[in-house]
Amino acid sequence: MVKAVKKWKAADPAPLGLSGFAATTFLLSGANAGWIPLTSFAGAAAFYGGFAQLLAGMWEFANGNVFGATAFSTYGGFWMSLFVMLNLYAGTPAFNQQLGYFLTSFLIFNSYAWLGSFFLNRATWLVFTTLELAFILLVAGNFKEDHSVIKAGGYMGIICAAIAFYTAAAGLINATARRVILPVGDPIFSPSPEEPEEVVKQEEPASNSYGMNNNIGVHPIGFHIVQ
Repeated sequence: MVKAVKKWKAADPAPLGLSGFAATTFLLSGANAGWIPLTSFAGAAAFYGGFAQLLAGMWEFANGNVFGATAFSTYGGFWMSLFVMLNLYAGTPAFNQQLGYFLTSFLIFNSYAWLGSFFLNRATWLVFTTLELAFILLVAGNFKEDHSVIKAGGYMGIICAAIAFYTAAAGLINATARRVILPVGDPIFSPSPEEPEEVVKQEEPASNSYGMNNNIGVHPIGFHIVQ
C-alpha cells in the first residue's frame, strides 16, 4: 500500500508577535507623547506584547527562524519586565536613571537586531530603524530627565508601531490570501541562499494481523502518516 507522507508545519507566528509588539508600543508611546494614560498600556504589556509575543518567539524557534525567535522572545520579555518595573518602582527616587539603564540594555540588543534586519524585508527593517531612534531618544530623555526628549521618543515610537501594524497586517492578509496584497519590500542586502534540506527516507511501517498500520497518527518527529 502506498503511503503519503506530509511534513507537519506550524502556522507563521510573526503576525501575532508583530501585532502584540505594535499594540503595546503604540500604547506606551502614546503615554510618552502625553496623550494616552500610562495605565492603558499595563494589561497589554503583561499579556499581549509580553506573554503572547513570547509565545510567538517560541514558535519561531520551532520554525527554525533565529531572527524571529530571538526578537519576539526578547521583546516579549522586555514588555513583561517593564510592566513589573513600572508597578514596583515608578515614582521612586532616581527612577528615571534606573529606567535609562534598563532601556540602554535593550538599545544594545536592538542595535545588532537592526543590523540583522538589513537582510530581511524592507518593512521589518523600518520597524527596527524607527525603534532604534525611539530607544535613543528615550534613553537620552530619561538620563537627562528631559520630558521634551521623552515626548519626541514617544512620537517616534508611534511611527514604529504604525509600521509594525502594517507589517503584521501584511503577514496575516498575504498568508490568508496566498498572494501578495500588502507588499513589504525586498531586503536591503540579499542573504546567502539557504542550504537544501536533507531528504529523510521513511521506511514502510509494519502492519498488524488486521492489515492496519500500527503507526497511524502524528509521527513523533512531526510527520503525519495517512492511509
